[in-house]
Amino acid sequence: MNRQQFLWTALGALALGATGAQAQTYPSRPVRILVGASAGGGSDILARMLGEKLSQSLKQTFVIDNKPGAANTLASGEVARANPDGYTLLLATNTGQAIAPHLMKLPFDPLKDLQPITHVATVPQVMVVSARDKAKTVGEFVSAMKADSAAYNYGSAGIGSTQHIAGETLNLAAGTHANHVPYKGSSSALVDLLSGQIQFMIDTTSSAMPHIKSGKLRALAITTPARSPQLPGVPTMAEAGFPGVSIVTWYGLYAPAGTPRPVLNRLYGEVQRVLQLPDVRDRLEQMGAQTASMTMEQFATMNSAEFESYGKVIKAAGIRSE
Repeated sequence: MNRQQFLWTALGALALGATGAQAQTYPSRPVRILVGASAGGGSDILARMLGEKLSQSLKQTFVIDNKPGAANTLASGEVARANPDGYTLLLATNTGQAIAPHLMKLPFDPLKDLQPITHVATVPQVMVVSARDKAKTVGEFVSAMKADSAAYNYGSAGIGSTQHIAGETLNLAAGTHANHVPYKGSSSALVDLLSGQIQFMIDTTSSAMPHIKSGKLRALAITTPARSPQLPGVPTMAEAGFPGVSIVTWYGLYAPAGTPRPVLNRLYGEVQRVLQLPDVRDRLEQMGAQTASMTMEQFATMNSAEFESYGKVIKAAGIRSE
C-alpha cells in the first residue's frame, strides 16, 4: 500500500468511526418531528404518540411541530431542506408523499430529497355524515346528492389529500358533483361537518372514530375490502354498491436525504420497538390502524410504487388542483 492509499484508507476509517460514534450518542439534543396537518388529525395523533415513547426510550425530547398547509407539503419541504443529521424528521402520509406531487409543482423531489425510515401505520377511511342527516346508507345519501348536488359539500385535509381523492372517486362512481372544500387538516374539516357547514367526509378512522363513538357522526361505509373490527356494523363501500371507492391512508417516518445510515437504523429500531408496546398496539387498534412489518428498503419501495399508482389514478380521473 502506497502513502496515498494509506491516507485514503485512514480517512475512510475515521469517517466510519465518526458516523458510528454519532449514532451511539444520538440524540444528544431535542428532535423535531414535523407534521403536515393541524393538531388533532391522524398524523398529529400518531406523531405525538411516537414522540412521547421515543422521548422516554432515547432520553431526549421529541417535539411535535405542526406545519399544516399545501396538502402536507409545507412540512415535507422544510424537512427536505433540513440538515441531514437526524434532528429534523417528518411524520408523513401518502397525501404528501404520493398524491400531492402530481397536483402541484413542488420545490423539492419527495422521492429523492426525503429518506423513508419506517412505515408506522395504515388506516382505512370511512364515509361520515352528521348524526342529524336523514341518510342511513350510502345509497340514500347519494340519491339525495343526485337530487341537488350543488347543495352538497365534502371536506378534506387539503387539495391532494387522501380525503380529496376519495371524495372525487365517490363523485365519479356515483355520478354526483359534490363540491370539494379543502382545509388545513382533518380536525378543522370535522368541526365544520359537525356544525353542518359541509355535508360529508371520507376521512381516516384515526380522525373520525372519536366522533363516531360519541354519536355525533354516522359512519355510512368503510373504504377497505373487509369490514373494520372497530366498526363491524358498518358496510364496506363495495357492500354499499360502490366497489371503486377503495382508499387507505398510510403514515411513515422520514428524514432528509443523506442522513447517516446508523442514525436511520437507530430510529428504525426504536420505532419498531415502540409499535410493539401493548399500550401503543391498543391505541392503534382503537384508531382502526394496522401496522406492517417491513424493512426500510421495503417501505421505500412501497412509497415509490404508491407514487406511480396515484399518478395514474389522478391522470385517469382528471383530478386537478383547484
